[in-house]
Amino acid sequence: MTAEHDHSKETDHDHDRDRGHGDDQDHDHSHHHDHHGHDLDRVGVAIVTVTSSRTMDEDPSGELIASILQDAGHEIAVRELIPDDLDRVQGTIDRLVSRDDTDVVVTTGGTGVTPDDVTPEAIDPLFDKELPGFGETFRRLSYAEIGTRAIGSRATAGIANGAVVFCLPGSESAVRLGIEDIILPEIGHLAGLARREEQ
Repeated sequence: MTAEHDHSKETDHDHDRDRGHGDDQDHDHSHHHDHHGHDLDRVGVAIVTVTSSRTMDEDPSGELIASILQDAGHEIAVRELIPDDLDRVQGTIDRLVSRDDTDVVVTTGGTGVTPDDVTPEAIDPLFDKELPGFGETFRRLSYAEIGTRAIGSRATAGIANGAVVFCLPGSESAVRLGIEDIILPEIGHLAGLARREEQ
């Protein structure tokens, strides 16, 4: 009984291993190679601060996004500050993802649960593909810092017209977490893949 059990377990394991190895060789490995061949070392970024209470002169979150990305060698193509207005947010993002010098758009603000937090609603219709892993990862990391209050964040991301769009909350701590821990490690890879889809 034990021998049979061990043998079947071993067979299953071997089968899974062999199947996985085949996938690696035939698909995943070459796919992985192919994907990273399109990575961008330097991306053009549009930064949009969504707020009805601040001005460009007092926009610490937008400033933080710009400084972290510039320090990492990326280029800030444009930086804008717009009010919490659904049509305005949607129109602005739609315009920015169409620019030739913009591979990535990062927004800050408007992702909470108050009535004027409309960034996700404005941007969602523009997405050709959603990246649910971004919001999931952001909230998981946020939970380590702020506990269950993380469920109030509707940080989201997706691909719109060949550009990657990341929507971050408005606080500086949330921006630092999102940019440094999630966006920066993946920005060149995702931007390269998104651009390739449009070619």
